[in-house]
Amino acid sequence: MDIQQIQQVKQRFNLIGNNAELNRAIDIAIQVAATDLTVLVTGESGTGKETVPKIIHQFSSRKHGEYIAVNCGAIPEGTIDSELFGHEKGAFTGAHEARKGYFEVANNGTIFLDEVAELPLSTQVRLLRVLETGEFIRVGSSKVLKTNVRVVAATNVNLPLAIEQGKFREDLYYRLNTVPVKLPPLRERSEDIYLLFRKFAADFADNWHVPVITLTPDARNVLEKFRWPGNIRQLKNVTEQISIIEESREINAQTMMKYLPMTESGHLPTIMSHQTEDQSFSSEREILYKVLFDMKNDMNDLKKLVHDLMLNKADSQQLIKDNARVFQNIYPSHQTSDISVDESMQSDTNTPIIISQPTHKTNHGHIQDTDEFVEESLSLEDKNVEMIRKALEKYNGKRKYAAQELGISERTLYRKINQYNLDK
Repeated sequence: MDIQQIQQVKQRFNLIGNNAELNRAIDIAIQVAATDLTVLVTGESGTGKETVPKIIHQFSSRKHGEYIAVNCGAIPEGTIDSELFGHEKGAFTGAHEARKGYFEVANNGTIFLDEVAELPLSTQVRLLRVLETGEFIRVGSSKVLKTNVRVVAATNVNLPLAIEQGKFREDLYYRLNTVPVKLPPLRERSEDIYLLFRKFAADFADNWHVPVITLTPDARNVLEKFRWPGNIRQLKNVTEQISIIEESREINAQTMMKYLPMTESGHLPTIMSHQTEDQSFSSEREILYKVLFDMKNDMNDLKKLVHDLMLNKADSQQLIKDNARVFQNIYPSHQTSDISVDESMQSDTNTPIIISQPTHKTNHGHIQDTDEFVEESLSLEDKNVEMIRKALEKYNGKRKYAAQELGISERTLYRKINQYNLDK
């Protein structure tokens, strides 16, 4: 690695920083420039990937040829083929004349395909052919054209993952990735953050004729520990915001933090992948569903227990013991054995059932309060007896008409009369 040459390249292309990974990326770009190999530049958004193809072009034998930068994500899918490979007159609606594409215009030069992962699959097939044979066909034509173009591509997408998802061709990936160049994120270049801040602050002050802002030691510490998800682009934006908004030219930590969006991890340079976030959200959602499901089961069990107590189907104390979990969930601060049902109420189905918690006493032995839950008895038996009596009285004891009035069969009515001793 020629350090002196790398420093000259940094000065020429206005690159700031002494990070080892950054120097390595620049060194690879200089070495590969003398060849015609395809280069794939990877890195997060805002790391300055567009500088690498410029270095490669200027240090290559094609530096006097055309250099065209294409943002693949900014071109509509319906026109991307026409933009890259050209079209013939009448090839589609609006094609009033023939047009050369970027690969034809950049012949003997360099073409930079930024956000290459955004290319449609059909266009990826055309691009693969150009890379392998140097041949392409204009849209609406059958004539094969030749081009001699150096291709440098860049993306912030995880291409191996995109291949697994069927969004990117594997053969094209290996063809583009002949020489990989990776630019580190800003959070991994902590030693360069303050240098970049000073550069952006000086440029802004020079352009707008204002005093340069400076940082206190604590503000610099905050600046260098922030994770910078937007990388260099975000750092530049924050520097310019502070330069134009703050009247004081010395920025302390409190002022600096107003311009740094806080996240769950604060402003420390921690890294959290999308997969981890999705798994965390999924886990929290499953826990919430489980809690709601358990609450629903507890309520259903409580309803059944109260219903059994009302119908006097079994011994009340035994029912409470058998359903200890339900009472423990409803009254978590008390032991199940402390909850009781008045035994004298078991023999009378019309008597309200009182489920009570133990009384709370003060240190002096006096009763402080008593919490009671009263469930009034809704006796269907009494209602049935009353309705049958009214129907029989209405039809003077004629059971056939009384049964029709009640909407039941005569046989059912006879059984009810015998059950409730209504024939007396």
